[in-house]
Amino acid sequence: MVLNGDPQYLFQRAYAADFNPHDKAGTMTELIGRKLRAIVLIALPFLGAHASGAELPGSPGFSEETSKQTGIYKSRGDAVPAGYVIDRSLLSYAYTLSPEFQSSLANLGATDRWLDIGAGEGRAILDYCTSKYSAMHKHEAAISIEDRRTIHWHRTAADLEPGQIRYLFGKRLREYSLDELGNFQIITDVMGGFSYAQHLSLFMEKTLAFLELNGSFYTVLQDVRSEQGTNRPYYPDAPFLTEITGAGGAEVRVCSWLKNITCAEVTCEYKAQWSPPIEVYRVRKVCNDVRVPALVPTHFAAGTPPERRFQLQSPLPAALDRAGATYSEGGRNDK
Repeated sequence: MVLNGDPQYLFQRAYAADFNPHDKAGTMTELIGRKLRAIVLIALPFLGAHASGAELPGSPGFSEETSKQTGIYKSRGDAVPAGYVIDRSLLSYAYTLSPEFQSSLANLGATDRWLDIGAGEGRAILDYCTSKYSAMHKHEAAISIEDRRTIHWHRTAADLEPGQIRYLFGKRLREYSLDELGNFQIITDVMGGFSYAQHLSLFMEKTLAFLELNGSFYTVLQDVRSEQGTNRPYYPDAPFLTEITGAGGAEVRVCSWLKNITCAEVTCEYKAQWSPPIEVYRVRKVCNDVRVPALVPTHFAAGTPPERRFQLQSPLPAALDRAGATYSEGGRNDK
């Protein structure tokens, strides 16, 4: 498939391929919202509206929850949960992620690279690489725990220059070295590792290590306390799917935690109209002395996505205000 070289045209065509206006859902929000509930790469056979029984790290129950979550990695055929999405298009990325994502993609240089974490079939990269939009760009990579490539991937790869696109599988992000992957100008994660990692701060350390200086990481969380702090959990009688607490048990919003990463410029956008609501994040690496506030996992319950709780290992180096913004000696950091 060859698309018009205009970036906006690319996304319009991808939109047309993904969305049937006569679909009963009626709106793009509903369509993508349904997709988000059946998570790419890491999901479980349907467990209800939210996660199942919760356990603490180190306990037999925690290992059982982890085993349940791992089971989806190897699911095939009829064993794959209904609604489990492994074929998100480039349009769905553009619709979901921060608005800067489209311009970041359009501004990639000839030697710049894009890494997609939790890529499933790698359809977003295929959409990009089979268009004139990426004619000058030769370095895209997809990471998945299991090999989900289709004949479309193999045929496309055969038509491209060797090494233009790579598909890596069989390991988690934290198991890759910088020598294996190199650095990237753009990293995306649409309901992948950022939503499922049991060691969230380690995941962020690795992600930012793979990011070029001035590069951007685009990601999203479902059903999380927003930066403004005005929303409630989506599911009745359930907590948020991802929560962070301070040493004294006080809530720390995910956006605030991200804004306390050194050498990172962070923007957060809450999308209340989604079902469940989501918060999208752009993390731009502005210097190389990256330090991520360490989190200790205190709760994990298998689900799609899982229910996770973390505690800060030490207090943040800045006080949090009621809106989730942060303060430091250099002034307010509520980018």
